[in-house]
Amino acid sequence: MQTVTRAHLAETIYTQVGLSRNESADLLETVLERMSAALESGESVKISGFGTFSVRQKGRRVGRNPKTGVEVPIMPRRVLVFRPSQGLKAEVNGLTPPVDDDE
Repeated sequence: MQTVTRAHLAETIYTQVGLSRNESADLLETVLERMSAALESGESVKISGFGTFSVRQKGRRVGRNPKTGVEVPIMPRRVLVFRPSQGLKAEVNGLTPPVDDDE
């Protein structure tokens, strides 16, 4: 199993779109920067046929150190959530993706 990296994505853009290697890397960086900026500002990022990235606020809660059993406060924080589309779920499971124009 291989991990998809930025370099791999940029190389794929280079071979399939026909931009130069530098232009492909710049395009990828621009897309990732825009996605990051949108998520930082609290917006959701929906990629049709792939899924939706969003930021969720988690409240303050009490956790427990598993080794010592001591209660530890866990401070409020924002977490990134990814919700895959039905088509992506179907592909991952080797099924035929449902036909849906919304995703």
